[in-house]
Amino acid sequence: MSIFKFLQAAITPVAKLIDDIHTSDEERESLRLEFYKLQFSVFEKTMEYEQQLLKSQSDIIVAEAQGSSWIQSSWRPITMLTFLVLVVLDSLGFLPTPLAEEAWTLLQLGLGGYVAGRSIEKITPKIADALKK
Repeated sequence: MSIFKFLQAAITPVAKLIDDIHTSDEERESLRLEFYKLQFSVFEKTMEYEQQLLKSQSDIIVAEAQGSSWIQSSWRPITMLTFLVLVVLDSLGFLPTPLAEEAWTLLQLGLGGYVAGRSIEKITPKIADALKK
């Protein structure tokens, strides 16, 4: 479960509670406004945390890529190319046994994580800037 879904699930009952309070419309709207400010603040802090987490992960990858050892800077591409070769060989029926389900899951995680990580890394600063405005 993503952090955003968790927060949304935690916040929704509070929003419904505000709607059910038996007070004047002005008081209810005032409570609702304060609640939305709080909700925005929580989401903003969560985005900042996610951005810092991605920055840390990105720094690790950059450090590995700029490392002095050949294997240190090449292990990720070698791993993904190895899986690519296995997928092609499996698709063409050249493997003695088909790839196990775990291998496909690992490939999906590796490729999905790499592509999603790069995408998120590029759009997170833009989202954070938009939220600050």
